[in-house]
Amino acid sequence: MRVTAQVDRVRTTPWSWRGPALAAYALAFAVGVVLIGMPTDPFQLFGWLWLATIAYDVRAPWRAHLAFPRDWWPAFALLVLYLYSRGLSDEIVSMPVHWTMPIRLDEWLGGGRLPTARLQNALCASPCTGDTPPRWYDEILTTVYYSHFVAGLGLAVVLWLRSRASWLPWMRRYLVINFSALVVYVVYPMAPPWLASKEGFVAERLPRLTGRGWDDLGLGSFHVALAKVGNPVAAMPSLHGGLAMLIALYGVVRLRRAWRWLLLLYPLLMAVALVYYAEHYVIDIFAGWALAAAVMIGCHSWERRRPAPDPGPGPGPGAA
Repeated sequence: MRVTAQVDRVRTTPWSWRGPALAAYALAFAVGVVLIGMPTDPFQLFGWLWLATIAYDVRAPWRAHLAFPRDWWPAFALLVLYLYSRGLSDEIVSMPVHWTMPIRLDEWLGGGRLPTARLQNALCASPCTGDTPPRWYDEILTTVYYSHFVAGLGLAVVLWLRSRASWLPWMRRYLVINFSALVVYVVYPMAPPWLASKEGFVAERLPRLTGRGWDDLGLGSFHVALAKVGNPVAAMPSLHGGLAMLIALYGVVRLRRAWRWLLLLYPLLMAVALVYYAEHYVIDIFAGWALAAAVMIGCHSWERRRPAPDPGPGPGPGAA
């Protein structure tokens, strides 16, 4: 990915302007969620992220704001390609869908019973039908689940605003893990627990509880919208689990404060949400974590062998 030259300027927006602009952005985002729904595709996310950078430096000239689409369009194009390729990954190459292997492995890991069934009985109800009222931890876990769609790109925006030299390595890792997972989805389509239960491969009923924590907000069906552009058998490895671990590992490597190790709570909470909501088997999450570690190691090795690219005459917008 080529990094374009950054507009050479100093910070133009004081907090007396930035604070109200960010507040207005947050209000507009909330209204958009209510009227349109949660942004779940690259087109919506690209627009909202660009608006966030504009609100952050609202007094900057438009030629400075145009640096965002100039820098981001290659990543955006690749993400669109990934999104629609993922939806067709089981049709690109005709491969049989795998049903029983993850069930047997998870039963072994769970001492004879699927961890998903254990969690649903403990946290939802026994038996869990999905009709019981959500608990306080459902709100947390549903939020953690949805953060997958904004956390990686949100981190990219923060890095772009602070230092484009730091933004590029993260975007490289972000794109590599997405397309690496896509390759596995093509050659190894696998059904998640909720689908295996629905088709009778699991004796116990394992309802899909993903939006459970947001039911009271009227947003509990957001995962239904995701299903229209997603692929139900693109489950191995878990990209939710893998990207959460990639974010945590990236923070642990780059930061120096002792609290950075708390970032590992993010992939752990994501794993609990994915297993509890019947979105993934435990073995999928382990595979996602292994992929994240491989991406970190591989990208680091590749970068050490290449000279650092010239990030342009200045840092990202909003920096001196």
